[in-house]
Amino acid sequence: MPSTAPPKTSALFRHIEQLQGDAPWGAFLDAGTGVNSALWSSALATDRWCAVTGSAGHGAQVQGRVGARLRAQDRLIVGNWTDPELLAGEGFDTVLADYLVGAVEGFSPYFQPQLFARLRPSVKRRLYVVGLDPYVVGEAPTKAARVVRDIGRLRDAVLLLAGETPYREFPAEWVVNALQTSGYRVTSGRRFANRYRQTWVNGQLDMAARRLARFADPQLAAAMENSIEALRERSLDLCRRDDGLAHGHDYVVAAEPA
Repeated sequence: MPSTAPPKTSALFRHIEQLQGDAPWGAFLDAGTGVNSALWSSALATDRWCAVTGSAGHGAQVQGRVGARLRAQDRLIVGNWTDPELLAGEGFDTVLADYLVGAVEGFSPYFQPQLFARLRPSVKRRLYVVGLDPYVVGEAPTKAARVVRDIGRLRDAVLLLAGETPYREFPAEWVVNALQTSGYRVTSGRRFANRYRQTWVNGQLDMAARRLARFADPQLAAAMENSIEALRERSLDLCRRDDGLAHGHDYVVAAEPA
């Protein structure tokens, strides 16, 4: 399933590069790879590069985009962090968990509390966690916030009715606490304000629309299609009037082994 995150990755990765400074990347692990993180991380001056994805389909997409630049020492692995044999005994100087906390729900529901402890043996020097504060729960004080929340809720409802497990994002405070209780020292944390554009609106609602064919009840599918298109019209109108939907944050948290 495509990431629910908005297109802020370039700013987030630039921030990670600033945090890294002159320190070498060394052996690099992209622990939950996708096209965006693979394109960025495989272009860094690493000694070796390894990427893990839980989806063979995602792996094929990544291979198609970065395969030509991979060296003999680089690897792309389809695996699940619930597997104790995955990269057992292998350490990396730099580990990136790019929206991995939220994505885990789609592959290993409820595993998030164990995720950072599971990654800990692989982290020799630095772990960077990129995430998205949840927007389908909590207060929605503005029109933009309500529209973003409504899109997320409708998308997730359709995915559940189509037999899929939606991603489940966790806030930055949860990540900091989970890192500290899993053997890390948090060295930096920063939020980045989001402004969702028309591309995001259409991407999320198109994702939902494609799942309607899996509904067992055609009347329910038709009703959901009407709801999707009504929400699309309302959201795009607000996007045009307000130059996007300003709501919520991405975050980057940096940590080191304690």
